[in-house]
Amino acid sequence: MDPSKSRDSAESTRVIQFPNDVLERILSLIDSHRDRNAVSLVSKAWYNAERWTRRHVFIGNCYAVSPQIVARRFPNIRSVMLKGKPRFSDFNLVPPNWGADVHGWLAVFADQYPQLEELRLKRMTVTDESLKFLARKFHNFRVLSLLSCDGFSTDGLEAIATDCRHLTELDIQENGIDDISGNWLSCFPENFTSMEVLNFASLSSDVNFDALERLVSQCKSLKILKVNKSITLEQLQRLLVRAPQLTELGTGSFLQELTAHQNEELERAFIGCKYLHALSGLWEATTLYLPVLYPACTNLTFLNLSYAALQSEELAKLVAHCPRLQRLWVLDTVEDVGLEAVASSCPLLEELRVFPADPYDQDINRGVTESGFLAVSLGCRKLHYVLYFCRQMTNAAVARIVQNCPGFTHFRLCIMKPGQPDYLTNEPMDEGFGAVVKTCTNLRRLGVSGLLTDLTFEYIGRYAKNLETLSVAFAGGSDLGMKSILVGCPKLRKLEIRDCPFGNEALLSGLEKYESMRSLWMSACKVTLHGCKTLATQRPRLNVEVMKDEEIDDGQSYKVYVYRTVAGPRTDAPSFVHTL
Repeated sequence: MDPSKSRDSAESTRVIQFPNDVLERILSLIDSHRDRNAVSLVSKAWYNAERWTRRHVFIGNCYAVSPQIVARRFPNIRSVMLKGKPRFSDFNLVPPNWGADVHGWLAVFADQYPQLEELRLKRMTVTDESLKFLARKFHNFRVLSLLSCDGFSTDGLEAIATDCRHLTELDIQENGIDDISGNWLSCFPENFTSMEVLNFASLSSDVNFDALERLVSQCKSLKILKVNKSITLEQLQRLLVRAPQLTELGTGSFLQELTAHQNEELERAFIGCKYLHALSGLWEATTLYLPVLYPACTNLTFLNLSYAALQSEELAKLVAHCPRLQRLWVLDTVEDVGLEAVASSCPLLEELRVFPADPYDQDINRGVTESGFLAVSLGCRKLHYVLYFCRQMTNAAVARIVQNCPGFTHFRLCIMKPGQPDYLTNEPMDEGFGAVVKTCTNLRRLGVSGLLTDLTFEYIGRYAKNLETLSVAFAGGSDLGMKSILVGCPKLRKLEIRDCPFGNEALLSGLEKYESMRSLWMSACKVTLHGCKTLATQRPRLNVEVMKDEEIDDGQSYKVYVYRTVAGPRTDAPSFVHTL
């Protein structure tokens, strides 16, 4: 071997040695979790520097690691994002009282991170006692975000409002909260001025409007305000006059009769919102008062109408004033005609979510079809994120959609009736989803539906090389389908499966894969307890949790949750959860 080549190779792999203070200064400028994780692998010196400079930590599964391990690894954390229950808990597939209680984490944080400033929780159980503990223990606490959490009431919010004197963000979204009263808003101190983000849109009770108005008036840095359905249009006008600096607004109910003067005042208030780029709420919006929004729509980039059952004509008039729109969420009441208007008015659209107004009524014929999706794909060529609930679809339409928008990174298509074929040819939807994975080479998240055979999963395994998350329901023909995914998708991190004919052979085909994934969920499949025990025995670094459906005794009706962990079996599992 040429000595000069050996020397060049050694020099190319040599790690540059920085003084510790210089290295820590450099690393403090890196925010990306993945980049920081990669940096920590360079050398022991870089590992230690990254350890001491880390201020924010993201934990995608609260049982993948213990709070004690996190505290030992990162001694100077100021911000934590923590996720709990599996995503299928959103569909009531995870039994109540399953776990993910945040209090054990808070107890460790109070001891190790007394300067904690920010906590973002998703699908965690949070009690009032935990919120009171949080408010009492962390004196410099600034940010609390609760998304799809449960276990607490407005009494806990009172403690946060009373004791968190430096709070800048209180974000309460889609939680299972016991909404006792709206008096918690009056608990903020009289001289409180630091709020920048306030979102209580998902709460149901009437709030103390005088307290809210005082809070909005005093907090001159307030940028995001999302109120609940109890706020009237007249009250909304008063809030907007006091906060023209808002960049994101969630309105209350539009179901109110206004005088001509009140209507003019409301329109004038929206004209004053010159910095608004996101709008949501609009409960019970009607044609009568939607025009007051038009002056504020010019700079909108995000319009969330998932609580507003707008008709096609109403949507068409609204989006005509939104030329810069990049993200749109709507209900399927807008129908295909409404989506055609979106295609004509919003050429910069990048994300579209269409939700069902009535997801449990299979007999409703209205809604959206392939026609609306096709129209959007033709008019909005930058579209790369879609969640589309529809009543019917064809393979040809899906193929044309992805030809029009090959840059999809997130493609979730939900045909409402399980197992429904291409309604024109009566063929499975295999070729449609095959076109998705063949065409969209940067696809990271995929949700499939309709009548699907193993061929769909063969396509996914063969072509979806960047896929990270896959959701499957009522699909597949044999174990071969799941095996194709596990063998063929090298970047797969989350696999969610329900009501599919995948059994033990499919489960065990992932033995070499699961330790590199975050989680696997299977429910109403053909997996048996023996298969789960075999997996747990051969991969002891995985937690294999089994939940038995007591109402069905066929030896196969298990919910199985598999995830990698460095903390071992959890100690708070309820009696119906068996860790193998």
